Amino acid sequence: MSPTQRLRTLLFYLALSTSAFAWGIVSLLLAPLLPFRLRYRIIVRTWCKLAIGLARCVAGIRYEVHGLENIPQRPCVILAKHQSTWETFFLSGLFGPLSQVLKRELLLVPFFGWALALMRPIAIDRDNPKQALRQLAKQGDRHLRDGNWVLVFPEGTRVPVGEMGRFSRGGAALAVNAGLPVLPIAHNAGRCWPKEGWAKYPGTVQVCIGPPMFAEGEGPRAISELNQRAERWIAERMAQIDPAPVVAAPSLAR
Repeated sequence: MSPTQRLRTLLFYLALSTSAFAWGIVSLLLAPLLPFRLRYRIIVRTWCKLAIGLARCVAGIRYEVHGLENIPQRPCVILAKHQSTWETFFLSGLFGPLSQVLKRELLLVPFFGWALALMRPIAIDRDNPKQALRQLAKQGDRHLRDGNWVLVFPEGTRVPVGEMGRFSRGGAALAVNAGLPVLPIAHNAGRCWPKEGWAKYPGTVQVCIGPPMFAEGEGPRAISELNQRAERWIAERMAQIDPAPVVAAPSLAR
């Protein structure tokens, strides 16, 4: 990374951390007084768009979105590729109101985590997968019934560029049980905002939004089939937008 990009990255982190602190304070003061939808629009979407704007203007991370016409009118379950933090900001700013599945430790971060808890996330314990699935099913269904999008990263964690993690069925099961589709999203944000390290690299993130996918039937078999279909779609799009060879998860390596 060049000295100029190092400076731009440092300036980006300084601006982002300052805005996060201010956002946390404002959220703690205002959020309890606002209805959830207004709270999300004013606080979450505004700050997430600010974060994406800082990444573009300061760090040089631009983006192109393909498939906006595929977004359905009614909120559903979003199944997205997970490579970095960039997509959490971007998707939270694009969709709303949105409830995101995240690790519960984030809620313990002073100010930021406390404010985040007011935004109705689905905070799970990754060390207890069975409980996490039950929590996703119960809370996710409630959020969908309230007309909120539910964002699930089915790989469970950020996966390095060029690799595909195995997809959990929790998001697909949530959609099938609610009678709603899943919306698959692929992107290569990890090229500019890697999983490891602090470096940020200029470039253009390609975001591909696929057509809504409905289950063919009900029950475990329909859930498994829908999950594999979304997984395949994302893997195929990743192979198109990412120049690195995509190393498939075991469920795709057939």
